[in-house]
Amino acid sequence: MTLSAALDKRLALPLYRQLYQRFRDALDEGRLRPGDRVPAVRALAAELNVARGTVEAAYQQLIAEGFLVPRGPAGTIVSPQWSRAAPPAAATALPAPAIALTHTGGAPLPLQLGLPALDAFPRKLWTRLAARELRGAGVDGLVYPDACGHAGLRAAIATYLGLSRGITCSPEQVFVCAGYRACLDLVVQTLLAPGDACWFEEPGYFIARQALQAARLELVPVSVDNRGLDVAAGLAQAPHARCALVTPSHQSPLGVSLALPRRLALLDWARQADAWVIEDDYDSEFRYLGKPLPALKSLDDGGRVLYTGTFSKVLFPALRLAYLVVPPRLVDSFAASADRRHNHVPPLWQATVASFLAEGHFARHLNRMRTLYRQRRQWLAEALSSSLGERVGIDLQAGGLHLLARLEDGEDQAWAAAAQAKGLAVQALSRWYLAAPQRQGLLLGFTNVTQADEALVLAQRLAQLRV
Repeated sequence: MTLSAALDKRLALPLYRQLYQRFRDALDEGRLRPGDRVPAVRALAAELNVARGTVEAAYQQLIAEGFLVPRGPAGTIVSPQWSRAAPPAAATALPAPAIALTHTGGAPLPLQLGLPALDAFPRKLWTRLAARELRGAGVDGLVYPDACGHAGLRAAIATYLGLSRGITCSPEQVFVCAGYRACLDLVVQTLLAPGDACWFEEPGYFIARQALQAARLELVPVSVDNRGLDVAAGLAQAPHARCALVTPSHQSPLGVSLALPRRLALLDWARQADAWVIEDDYDSEFRYLGKPLPALKSLDDGGRVLYTGTFSKVLFPALRLAYLVVPPRLVDSFAASADRRHNHVPPLWQATVASFLAEGHFARHLNRMRTLYRQRRQWLAEALSSSLGERVGIDLQAGGLHLLARLEDGEDQAWAAAAQAKGLAVQALSRWYLAAPQRQGLLLGFTNVTQADEALVLAQRLAQLRV
């Protein structure tokens, strides 16, 4: 047995691990057999010219794993029960997933939807605030977090909504969730049951559609026109539905706003049918024409609206932080449900967002982003018009983070597939329909188009596609 060769102090591997590995190799190769006595700690340490603690650490690891057995004055031996295992089978490479994942963790692609301007996020400020919160955290930062959300953040959100969205609510009505889909899950688990009918905008946000379908709700596609959700059509199709999911400020994906008469009609239906309205106010902060529209929740006198908002679109998506505002009478039910769901956002991020809101950084950031997005949207719209001409029609709605390019010819899914093959994250409008598509178009994110020249290059790449 060759265990006495000098250990290499230049290696990154600690000396005791080197010695441990020598014993393992000797065991695997049959040079050490069950019952064999190994050298004494003092003798081997002197022979290797290392500290006794180094040998003891290696021996203790081998004893803990069952390879060696201490026998007191009789020394240490190889375990009589040990036998050489067959060499491990070579790992078999698994094929790549056959499904297309919505989020892969990769870098964003040009024209990708659902992203804020990542280059313009104030990372130094954010890091400073997060570091301050981390340094100031005491024992209370180590316990299980409040299932309803960080108290400071809930209070900051309630204040923000009262000032900017016209929503009067207490911090207790605000529930912090790990993303928008977690908000939907909390609503479904608290108020709805499999088989319940739900009005769903046609076209509508496909990720929300998938979430509600996974919850086994019966989705009723209700058409959207230039005045938003057609409430009369919903009444004709499913007057006794249990809920409606709407994006009234900036319809996803068409970009239109829900007209006031239809807002009132929707609330009246919810009161009479004892139904719930889930308001997704995902990017209402970004409006470039006219004054911001008040939230549907601000008109809700009957306590029928469940309001959701997200910081993914205004800060950064890796935050995975959204919030839900519920009517006062439902606070206890939602608190009990949240406690069962373990739907937590890391307390550090919650506390950092609370500081970002309370200290005025959020308002200043939004103002900067509105100016920036207005410019970037114009760059892309002009580039598409000049490069594609009459092949597309550009709908410049009052707000939002994407453009809708209506196709005058061709199928949008063929266009989108060709664009994606060239590395452009363009989406087909028809994918957002639950039933048969009524319109053909391309959805393009403009938030990360940083220069007019870049917009022109991207538009020309689209124009060169063979569709």
